[in-house]
Amino acid sequence: MVLSYLSVAQTPTDGLMMPKGDLCFLLKYEYGQFDHYWEGEALRKNGTIAKVQRRTALVMAAYGISKRLNAYVGLPYVSTNSTIPNGGKFAGTNGIQDLMLGLKYKMLNQKGEKGQWTAYGSVLFSSPVSNYLSDYQPYSIGIGALQLAWRGLIEYEWTNGFYLRSNAGFIWKGYTKAERQYYYNEGSYYTSWMDVPSAWTYEVVIGKWFIGKSLRVELNYNALLSTSGDDIRAYNSPQPTNKVNMDHVGAFAQYFFKKPKGLGLVASYSRVINGRNVPEMSSVSAGVTYQLGLFHPKN
Repeated sequence: MVLSYLSVAQTPTDGLMMPKGDLCFLLKYEYGQFDHYWEGEALRKNGTIAKVQRRTALVMAAYGISKRLNAYVGLPYVSTNSTIPNGGKFAGTNGIQDLMLGLKYKMLNQKGEKGQWTAYGSVLFSSPVSNYLSDYQPYSIGIGALQLAWRGLIEYEWTNGFYLRSNAGFIWKGYTKAERQYYYNEGSYYTSWMDVPSAWTYEVVIGKWFIGKSLRVELNYNALLSTSGDDIRAYNSPQPTNKVNMDHVGAFAQYFFKKPKGLGLVASYSRVINGRNVPEMSSVSAGVTYQLGLFHPKN
């Protein structure tokens, strides 16, 4: 039941672009927890391990290659554990997760009397950089497989600061190696290699700029639909072959300081409200950004 996102401030999935020659750093901390999960489509309670906790520290950088092309790199550190009814802790795990690399290209920027349209395309790649156990769920720090995501994004911003954005994409996921030579996935497999289901993703965002574009606030809805996979079997742990579907909602805010110039703060909240083979996770995050100009052309 690992929640693994390729989306990670200016990001590959928002409507902002870094100016040419600018570099932006993001340092973000996220805390998530759950005590219920969907076994197939049935919502169940973690009766023996109670509350599962997940903490992520993310370092990310974005660079403006040109006014239409941005590059991204990110590396998260993840730790997991759970509390049990007698007050003890289950043995979780921790470590560096997956290196993320991405590109975002602005394809359209058309202004009108009441606002402007912008459209983007992005591609993101991630690969595990540590030898973590992907089959140790729900405590694994990741799915342990290569991932490649393509997304298309379109946004309309009105002159009063309101904007509406949506994106859709596909995440291809490769194979992960488990520490066992047999597993069941709608049939018996005598191998340690598991095929992680790929997925479609969708997002709708409504937001508004405040204080002369120093503050932006968003409400969002996200969905993920796996293209294949099996369900968690009764009295069994989740595994990477599971079919993962989920709907989650959230809120996001970012503030840009006028002084010191380049400094910003980000904060977010999200909750999974419906799903299949996923935890009913609630998460909060906070972070700091810093943007500076490295190579600015004179014209």
